Amino acid sequence: MSPRVKSILKDWLPPALLRLARSAGVPGAPRGIDFVGDCATWEEAQAQAGGYAAANILEKARTAVLKVKNGQAACERDTVTFDHIEYSYPLLAHLLHTAARNGNKLAVLDFGGALGSSYYQNRACLSHLDSLHWMVVEQPHFVACGTADFADGKLSFHETIEAAAAFHAPDFILLSSVLQYLERPIDILPSLAATGAPTLLVDRAPILPDVRTRIVVQHVPPSIYSASYPCRLYNEAEFISLFAPQYALADQFDANIGSTIAVEGATGRYRGYLFENTAPARPGIRSPT
Repeated sequence: MSPRVKSILKDWLPPALLRLARSAGVPGAPRGIDFVGDCATWEEAQAQAGGYAAANILEKARTAVLKVKNGQAACERDTVTFDHIEYSYPLLAHLLHTAARNGNKLAVLDFGGALGSSYYQNRACLSHLDSLHWMVVEQPHFVACGTADFADGKLSFHETIEAAAAFHAPDFILLSSVLQYLERPIDILPSLAATGAPTLLVDRAPILPDVRTRIVVQHVPPSIYSASYPCRLYNEAEFISLFAPQYALADQFDANIGSTIAVEGATGRYRGYLFENTAPARPGIRSPT
């Protein structure tokens, strides 16, 4: 089937028919990221998945981010490069708001931030700041690669939340498309709150409205990279409740506009949430208003 016909299929078939065509093996039916199953436990999903630590993922991420760093691409997301920047405008607005109330200074703790994707996506709009520190917390092999190839006076890489906070006290915590891939996401929240950062923003959280949280296996198509890993698709109320009592919900928004999550028996979407730290602010850090 020609590329033009494939493009027409993707543009004009409704999502339900696209999923049906893919499951039936129709040649040329476009494939995207698939969410499969309804696992009783995280361990059950893990047994069916390949994991996120595969070396091919790091190497593809490194190649893509190097293109952005060297000016050969505008931005990168999930190892895919783009010729124009795809901003998350709610994220950018809250980054700028935090900097404005902190005297034109911004320190971001980016948990699960890969090789600095969000930093490179937003750096042009943050270039006017008097001070910018962007600390990525990642797996050790990502930290080693990031430190060797991408760290500069603004971007740094750390293996723990505590190490990042000791390097520079954060005033903004970013969790972009990460909590759904942690076996026990609730375990990291006290450490994040203990940094004293007044603002925490979750971007690109997969939400299934009005149905229970579901553990699935996410399959990434080989056109991106060959991998599969456990993933949670969250009930919205259950997701927000994870952050209590350390954080209070202050804002919410649609993320990845136009994207949907299809899994057997349910359809979801990506959402973003802004939370405020309920503990007293650190000295020198203004509380959100």
